[in-house]
Amino acid sequence: MSLSAIFAPQISCRPKTHLQVSSKPRNPPFIHIRNRRLFSVKGLANSHESPPSDKPRWDEMLSTAASLYPLYVTVGGIVACVKPSVFSWFVKRSPGSYSCSLGLIMLAMGMTLELKDFLGLFAQRPFSILYGCVAQYTIMPAFGAIVSKCLGLSPSLSVGLILLACCPGGTASNVVTLIAQGDVPLSIVMTVCTTLGAVLLTPVLTKLLAGTYVPVDAFKLSISTMQVVVAPILVGSYMQSKFPAVVKRITPFAPLFAVLASSLLASSVFSENVVRLKSSMSAASMGPAVGHLMAVQESSVNWVNVALSVLLLHFAGFFVGYLAAAIGGFKESQRRAISIEVGMQNSSLGVVLATSHFSSPLVALPPAMSAIIMNIMGSSLGFLWRYFKPSDAEQNANDGAKRE
Repeated sequence: MSLSAIFAPQISCRPKTHLQVSSKPRNPPFIHIRNRRLFSVKGLANSHESPPSDKPRWDEMLSTAASLYPLYVTVGGIVACVKPSVFSWFVKRSPGSYSCSLGLIMLAMGMTLELKDFLGLFAQRPFSILYGCVAQYTIMPAFGAIVSKCLGLSPSLSVGLILLACCPGGTASNVVTLIAQGDVPLSIVMTVCTTLGAVLLTPVLTKLLAGTYVPVDAFKLSISTMQVVVAPILVGSYMQSKFPAVVKRITPFAPLFAVLASSLLASSVFSENVVRLKSSMSAASMGPAVGHLMAVQESSVNWVNVALSVLLLHFAGFFVGYLAAAIGGFKESQRRAISIEVGMQNSSLGVVLATSHFSSPLVALPPAMSAIIMNIMGSSLGFLWRYFKPSDAEQNANDGAKRE
């Protein structure tokens, strides 16, 4: 997840010339990076009305450090492979440590959320938001089931991949959308909506698609999702409205904390499975040579299949999500936002639900591996799109030049 709108970069409109911009445009103007700061829904809604204020240098440094989330999770994955014992202190306290870290991440997200401003943005563009949310909870679950079936994954890995596919949109998608010159307001509101909808949709879809592999208790999944996702968001939103002075002092540190906590969560689960793999290979080495070779081959195939399944799942999310947005008649910037939002899942939630409700530790492997693969894919796509200006942005610029 992950990480949410909590560290979306500061955005602003193009510099004004003689063209007058209405105070409440139907579609927010094209946005670009000026610098990075903490995000709030209210600040986003009013970003076109006034230029951003200068931030202290230390605030800029914290925001820049938080934007390196893909690097942190990649390094964490490498360390988990080379020396998994580094994360043993966190693994030993699971699943409580996993749930607590995700809850704190969601609390930080809630601190930036003002309900009235969120509802205001939703009222401005209900169709695009609902369309994106429907795409999120249809495209990814469907391909989760298809990919697991086509690759012949084991029951535990199939459940893990389907659970990942049924999770809400990933929280790092907001930053990736900004990098890709997509519609950031749409991305942020979609993240919030799919996250809140996860209380019902994630358990129900997981039971429907994965119930044939292992028993799935949709009710317990729903309760856990509410505890670690929705409740912290609501508490954070309440704190933001009732104790703004305190929240103002805390929020500059929230983005970096969130990305580090999410990286730790994914790397810990990954290291847990690395330890298990090494143990099985060590046991096999004590047997016949043929048995050892078969065990090594089986372990290699399993890991390759898991990595391939996660890669195919996210690729389908990015590609089909973009096609679905194009079919829906959305502009290029909105297509990019929907594509990225659909393709990037809340892998942290998948890890927490997998470790809390399924006996096999392999269920958590696809979500843990997704945190690494997904962020590399998403960041690469974002940087690729950054060099191709959305056609609707070019059209807006041309229209403005004609009016002048």
